[in-house]
Parts: sequence; C-alpha cells; structure tokens
Amino acid sequence: MSDLITATFFSILAAGFIVGVIVGLTGMGGGALMTPALIFLGVGDAATVVTADLTAAAVYKTGGAVVHSRVGSPNFTLAKWLIIGSVPMALLGPWLIHQVAGEEPESIDKLLKEAIGFALLLAAATYALRLYINLRRVRGGTANADPNPHIRPLVTLAVGALGGLLVGITSVGSGSVIMIALLMLYPGLSAVKLVGTDLVQAVPLVLAAAISNIVINGLDWEILIPLVLGSVPGTIIGSRIAPRVPQSVIRRGIVIVLTMSGVALLDKSGWAPLGADDTHPMLIAIIGLVLLVSLPIIWGVLRKEQGLPMFGAPTVAELDDANFRRPRE
Repeated sequence: MSDLITATFFSILAAGFIVGVIVGLTGMGGGALMTPALIFLGVGDAATVVTADLTAAAVYKTGGAVVHSRVGSPNFTLAKWLIIGSVPMALLGPWLIHQVAGEEPESIDKLLKEAIGFALLLAAATYALRLYINLRRVRGGTANADPNPHIRPLVTLAVGALGGLLVGITSVGSGSVIMIALLMLYPGLSAVKLVGTDLVQAVPLVLAAAISNIVINGLDWEILIPLVLGSVPGTIIGSRIAPRVPQSVIRRGIVIVLTMSGVALLDKSGWAPLGADDTHPMLIAIIGLVLLVSLPIIWGVLRKEQGLPMFGAPTVAELDDANFRRPRE
C-alpha cells in the first residue's frame, strides 16, 4: 500500500477531484477533461491514461444510470438503439488504433494524442453548439417537450456507432458528442429524459470500451485508485453546489479549456502542421486569450440575432433546461 501513496497518487487524486467537481457542476462527461489532465500530468502514456479513465467512468456512470432508471426518466427504446450501435464500435476502437499505428509504443502514443486532440476540439464545438440550439429553441418557442418521440432507428444507431468508436479510442464523447446528437435528433426530449437516456446508454458503452482497452493495454491500478477516490466525491460536491455557481462563466471556461487542451495535445503529439520538433506554448496561450475575449461578444451577438439582450436572461442554465420556456413579452 505504501508504494501507492506517492506524490503522483495525490496529483491524480487532486485532478480527479477537480474534474469531478466540474462534472457535477455542469453534467458534462468527464472524459473530455480527465484524459488530457492526466496526460499533461505525465502519469502514463496516452493508452494507459485512456484505459484508467474509461474504467473509472464505468464505475461512477453506473451509479448515475441506476438513479435515473429508478425514477423512470430514460427512454429505453432510444437507449437500446444507441447501445446496439456503440458497444461493437467501442470494442473495436482500441484494436483499430493498434492496427493503424503498429506495435511501436511511440507510434501508438502519437496517434492517440492526435485522436484525443481532435476529439477535444469536436467536444468543444458540440458543447457550444448545444447552447446555441437551446437558444434558438427558447426564442422560437418550438420543440415542445415530447417524452416519447418517434425513434429513428438507423440514424440513432449511426450516432451510437460514431460515439462508440470515439469513446473506444479516446474516452471522449459519451457525454458531449452523443448528447448534442440526441438534442438535434430529438429536440422535444425533456432535460431529465435526455440526461437519463445518455447515462443509460453510456454505461455499456464505457464498460465495453474499458474492457477492450484493458485487454489490449492492461490496467494501471496506481492511476485508477486515486482517480476513483478523487472523482466520486468531487462529482457529489459539484452537483450540490451547482445551483449557487454562475453557469455562464463555468461553461464558457470549459469551451476555452477544451479548445486549448485539444490544440496542446496536437502540439505535444508533433502534429505536422504545428511542427514535429518544437512545442508552441505561446500559440496555445494566444488561442486561450482570443477565446476569452471573443466568446462573450460572439454569444452576445447570437443572442441579439434571436431578439434577446446581449447579456442577461435567459441564462445559460435556463437555456440548458429543455423544459424552460421564455415568458411571453
């Protein structure tokens, strides 16, 4: 046991706790934040980090899915088609990486970092798109809540397959990419059913991805144990303090962090357009600064286009509630 209690142990514990708090505050999937955090901590190569993150996610997502299942919120028919598409592709993902990259650890690590980098940029884009879709829904007064929408099996299966492949390779996507796809396909699905359905389908998806990665890459308990010990209480605390924290600041920050992390991982991997020999911390800092200044302005302009004031109500938290309707003027 003493071999486990090291400085790295506490670093992972702290990272797990911080990311857990953010997940609790926003309901966002942890893979998009946890995986790059562990890679930047240098606790292991990308394959080891992805495997540990997926295994930890399988633990805490199961609890959330059980809670939602008991209160009857998930749409199980929708979840079924997502699972049929996602589980086989999640099992395939790690094997596909090894087939493409070969057996050289350096090649696998480089390819994984590139894949995770692009997945993070996709997650940032879909996260921002989700808020914009909700903004249009609230302003237009369309897409009334429909607890039992007509299920479109083929397109839902395709969404599950794409999300499953993404999660199996990178651990990113179960709580971001799939969520935005569900929001676009089934805009009338209430917030509680949307979250519940996503959690139910995420359990077998993440479990399949974790098993496949463990079989191929092995499991590092020195990462997994502090990760679980930190993330579970962090998630609980985050969910309890969420009502008292300004969501607009947090969610804008997440878009910035995901974008900077994605670019940083591409830079770290030696992605050709950024150059294979040098890293570019100033470029990443400039991107963060530009986003910090421009995002509030862009968001205000989008609100103005919808006939709303640039700042104020409806808030980001209200926009993210599928049941919220703006009062008539």
